[in-house]
Amino acid sequence: MIEIEVKARVDDARKMERAIIAMGATPIGIQDQADTYYNAPHRNFEKTDEALRIRVEGGDAFLTYKGPKMDTVSKTRQEFQTEIKEPETMGNILSSLGFLPVATVTKRRKNYRLGDFFISLDEVRDLGSFIEIEIPVKSSKNYEEKVESILKIIEKLGISRTSTIRESYLEMILGKK
Repeated sequence: MIEIEVKARVDDARKMERAIIAMGATPIGIQDQADTYYNAPHRNFEKTDEALRIRVEGGDAFLTYKGPKMDTVSKTRQEFQTEIKEPETMGNILSSLGFLPVATVTKRRKNYRLGDFFISLDEVRDLGSFIEIEIPVKSSKNYEEKVESILKIIEKLGISRTSTIRESYLEMILGKK
């Protein structure tokens, strides 16, 4: 799967939430997420622009790999994800194989759906508020059109294209250290 995503900082989360709903988006739930990121023993994911994480949200957990970003505008990348039953055991397996935990990103995510697009309004511990708009697609063919559609939604919400952020939450947190 290819995850086409654009992210931006939000100054007023309540105002943005009202704008998202006024645009016609449907609320689809709130999640508390804790994402523990790992680095590989055989290459530095920071340098290769990859990510490997265990996400815990409620009673569910997922192992996710994200490949390098595919362009210079969005956060579009290939993504593989599978549900795991025992996140602590999976963390121990990864550590035993030499994958070391780098940091944990904790956030509260309010989710909305607007047609085929998913909008998340995130409150990230130690970073602040952000909006992410994404659409999953099966192939990268013509993905630039979807990026453009997301950028139009961003602009309708009053956010400039030039203020979008390509850094992941992990990159931002590591940048603060």
